[in-house]
Amino acid sequence: MTPRPRIKHTFRLPAGLARQLADHARSRRVSQTAIVEAALDSFLSPDGADRLEAALSRRLDRLTRQADRLEWNIGLSNETLALFIRFWLTSNAPLPDSALAAAQAMGKERWERFVEALARRMESGPRLSREVAQDVDAVSGTQIGTPPAEAG
Repeated sequence: MTPRPRIKHTFRLPAGLARQLADHARSRRVSQTAIVEAALDSFLSPDGADRLEAALSRRLDRLTRQADRLEWNIGLSNETLALFIRFWLTSNAPLPDSALAAAQAMGKERWERFVEALARRMESGPRLSREVAQDVDAVSGTQIGTPPAEAG
């Protein structure tokens, strides 16, 4: 195979761009010429805009799926909290005034322990929502722990 004939071009680059080119070539272990050739080929390619559009479309699709999962998880969290609050309000009677101070002190202590446990779980442990979803999945035999698949 005969090498393609090459034509020499001389052009000037801003110092910052030249540094970036040199650093990139060094990190990829390729010549600066190869990088410039690939960049020009991509820039001048007639399907360059199509490839860029396809790449952006893939990224937007991925972001859409992530946003859908986030929406589903927030909805699950909101429903869980609302259900707990309703259950708590309907099953706990108000305290008499004589027991109120002791209950508030105990509540403050329990709150502090709760916040500490929450901080530990958020830093390292498995999320309770995953554990609950797995338990529900195991009991019901359905995939409640994952958001519904996209339609179409």
